[in-house]
Amino acid sequence: VEETPGGAAYKGQAWLFLGVANSDALLYDDEWQEVLKKYPDNFRLDYALSREQENKKGGKMYIQDKVEEYADRCLTKLK
Repeated sequence: VEETPGGAAYKGQAWLFLGVANSDALLYDDEWQEVLKKYPDNFRLDYALSREQENKKGGKMYIQDKVEEYADRCLTKLK
């Protein structure tokens, strides 16, 4: 992660929803985990693994299912 004055001043929370078929196909996972450890109050990461997780209806898990799962929190952040 690039160190910049704007980044240092950032007080919000970036929330990444990342969707792939399998956990072995996660892109940049090591880097995302490093960001998560370095900025636990400013970064959140949720995976949607369509072939490994099930949504609440028993189907494949997609990003829209994860967003729905956290709908109240997502909408609060948009206000």
